[in-house]
Amino acid sequence: VELPGCKGIWTVYHKSSRGHNADSSRMAAYDDEYHAYLIISLEARTMVLETADLLTEVTESVDYFVQGRTIAAGNLFGRRRVIQVFERGARILDGSYMTQDLSFGPSNSESGSGSENSTVLSVSIADPYVLLGMSDGSIRLLVGDPSTCTVSVQTPAAIESSKKPVSSCTLYHDKGPEPWLRKTSTDAWLSTGVGEAIDGADGGPLDQGDIYSVVCYESGALEIFDVPNFNCVFTVDKFVSGRTHIVDTYMREALKDSETEINSSSEEGTGQGRKENIHSMKVVELAMQRWSAHHSRPFLFAILTDGTILCYQAYLFEGPENTSKSDDPVSTSRSLSVSNVSASRLRNLRFSRTPLDAYTREETPHGAPCQRITIFKNISGHQGFFLSGSRPCWCMVFRERLRVHPQLCDGSIVAFTVLHNVNCNHGFIYVTSQGILKICQLPSGSTYDNYWPVQKIPLKATPHQITYFAEKNLYPLIVSVPVLKPLNQVLSLLIDQEVGHQIDNHNLSSVDLHRTYTVEEYEVRILEPDRAGGPWQTRATIPMQSSENALTVRVVTLFNTTTKENETLLAIGTAYVQGEDVAARGRVLLFSTGRNADNPQNLVTEVYSKELKGAISALASLQGHLLIASGPKIILHKWTGTELNGIAFYDAPPLYVVSLNIVKNFILLGDIHKSIYFLSWKEQGAQLNLLAKDFGSLDCFATEFLIDGSTLSLVVSDEQKNIQIFYYAPKMSESWKGQKLLSRAEFHVGAHVTKFLRLQMLATSSDRTGAAPGSDKTNRFALLFGTLDGSIGCIAPLDELTFRRLQSLQKKLVDSVPHVAGLNPRSFRQFHSNGKAHRPGPDSIVDCELLSHYEMLPLEEQLEIAHQTGTTRSQILSNLNDLALGTSFL
Repeated sequence: VELPGCKGIWTVYHKSSRGHNADSSRMAAYDDEYHAYLIISLEARTMVLETADLLTEVTESVDYFVQGRTIAAGNLFGRRRVIQVFERGARILDGSYMTQDLSFGPSNSESGSGSENSTVLSVSIADPYVLLGMSDGSIRLLVGDPSTCTVSVQTPAAIESSKKPVSSCTLYHDKGPEPWLRKTSTDAWLSTGVGEAIDGADGGPLDQGDIYSVVCYESGALEIFDVPNFNCVFTVDKFVSGRTHIVDTYMREALKDSETEINSSSEEGTGQGRKENIHSMKVVELAMQRWSAHHSRPFLFAILTDGTILCYQAYLFEGPENTSKSDDPVSTSRSLSVSNVSASRLRNLRFSRTPLDAYTREETPHGAPCQRITIFKNISGHQGFFLSGSRPCWCMVFRERLRVHPQLCDGSIVAFTVLHNVNCNHGFIYVTSQGILKICQLPSGSTYDNYWPVQKIPLKATPHQITYFAEKNLYPLIVSVPVLKPLNQVLSLLIDQEVGHQIDNHNLSSVDLHRTYTVEEYEVRILEPDRAGGPWQTRATIPMQSSENALTVRVVTLFNTTTKENETLLAIGTAYVQGEDVAARGRVLLFSTGRNADNPQNLVTEVYSKELKGAISALASLQGHLLIASGPKIILHKWTGTELNGIAFYDAPPLYVVSLNIVKNFILLGDIHKSIYFLSWKEQGAQLNLLAKDFGSLDCFATEFLIDGSTLSLVVSDEQKNIQIFYYAPKMSESWKGQKLLSRAEFHVGAHVTKFLRLQMLATSSDRTGAAPGSDKTNRFALLFGTLDGSIGCIAPLDELTFRRLQSLQKKLVDSVPHVAGLNPRSFRQFHSNGKAHRPGPDSIVDCELLSHYEMLPLEEQLEIAHQTGTTRSQILSNLNDLALGTSFL
């Protein structure tokens, strides 16, 4: 649906026949209740839609405020009422009828004219309270009375008297029969049952839980108050700096931590210029939530002005003052606890920071702040929050961990809400910045408890190699299946038929002959992905002969010399495995794929098959010709439509070609023992020429070209778990007139890399502004690689200036970040040569895994390190950001 100028969307529940008491059968229905209304806020008006079988607009016939834009909407009093908050007031509605109208004038204490034009900026609802953040830095609390379903406006005295302007605030509902935060206020080991320790003071049933308000001030401090009394129960100074752990300031003073003295001295040392930067940093949005799960703990999220998202998880900490009886700390903590300040404080509460994906960072525009975090409890059974903005993403909670999944498909998203009705079960609605409203559901086939959404496709076989056929959207895949065979069959296969030996059965007893052995049988399956995210369909299978292994499958484009047209064919290279007494042979198979109108099953037809000497371990198409690595040679063939004719060959001394890569007329060849060869093909004399090779000995695993604008590099991974990057420079004296490939970079990955995939890098914001159209920047490719450990990584080119900046940052981080098990990344990432002679190459790869720790450092340290490396924090973050964006392929 097109919906220009949308600012926000909300869905609300309403059932007229709802009683006061909620029994267990009702609770089950509570989660499955359908939404009643969809409220859409446009720039100058509000639309209301009824979410029955169809979405029908009922704006004219309801008492909602529709003359201006809505700030937020939600349910109160156990979903018996709807509250709608707009800039200067709020309405309480029973379904479509208004029961109460509130307007927010100036607060009582200030009758000055200055506060009269303050409007509502942010709203947080925790039944029966609503917290409003106003544009003049004050906050209001709407307190609901469940018996009469009415609401009164209060201005919390604690915040009013402190006169500190509030930058953002939120409510947190600690639900459940055992509210989590209560455990942190008493000594947890003293209170056996939480219910006995604190009886429900508000007189309500215990399953209501407690409600807290989290408030951030312009100064960067954070306080947690209990609602509605507004007693401060937790304080953090300089919350903005994003330390790895945050502790209640009062408790820290009581413990007289030596840590604070160290901190204060280091902060005084920072220069005045950098302090300015800290003061301008504010929290623009807060959210705190505990999702339902076993042993779940609350998360606290904060978005800063520069787009950084701080994510903290609460944990319980037993302080040492319970056990140790040393004089000084105890006396100070006792004197504090005499005053009622410390009695109700959440003194065992601590927060530890958890990293979020760098992808989520985004500069916030200097306009009215829109709420970017939308918490959901059940979208297709998943829970977490959705982050709207120019880089929308899903943060889902699984087993107390956050999984961040960027949503790349629609660009920027301005509004998001959940929707549960007849036609859209546990789905959601969002509006893109182009003004398109979409109603969606999450695909069921994917599992999201992973670094990327993953869909598993059962094959009931072992996959060996996969390739993609773009024109038909098919995936040819080599698989092998174990088959049981009786011994005499296995033996007859192993004997070379030409020699004509008869098997001597005399020395085999009949029991031995009937014993079965497992033999792997190979086939090529052609799979088609299902659009709806269901299981993939097998469209065709190509079986191999007995004891024939399929080694490689490729989609090749060959120039047919008789019809003078290009044909796209499926090429398969195989080898017969018959023991070491038999000479190696292999076959090249070519298949054409086409849907036959008469027989839809017949998807592939064999157009050519030929047996060659040596195993066919790699294939590639080179400018319309087929390049075949067969045993110790590589041969180039032309295709006549019925025949493959050899037109050129190169007798490299490769023992066994592991991989072939082609760019234009250049060939990169990786050998199992002899490292890599770089060849070129000339059409004129029909020649394959060796341009250069690596003179070292290297056990290759995978090779690929790395393209950065007009520069071509050759990447190779080896069995010592390294990656090396070479380049061809015939004009350099050390390349021996161009015979030798020179090293550009080397890096120890720590895992065997078996496959590189070359993908064009995505455009980032700085590319669009800085670079001229049609510049080199668009012709940049990154290599995605897979390892035998099951991990995925990426190698991407950097421009010189960014590289120098990140390299000097990396040197600083080696010293300032605590490493896993104390292992130093500088020595771990050095090339491992396993005793072979190796001349170290230039150090020109930066380790992004180490650089990503930069964002997790406290703000003061980030500014300090940036200052030491001679750059700024925003510059470093924008470089890391562009890198994350340019390589967000998954």
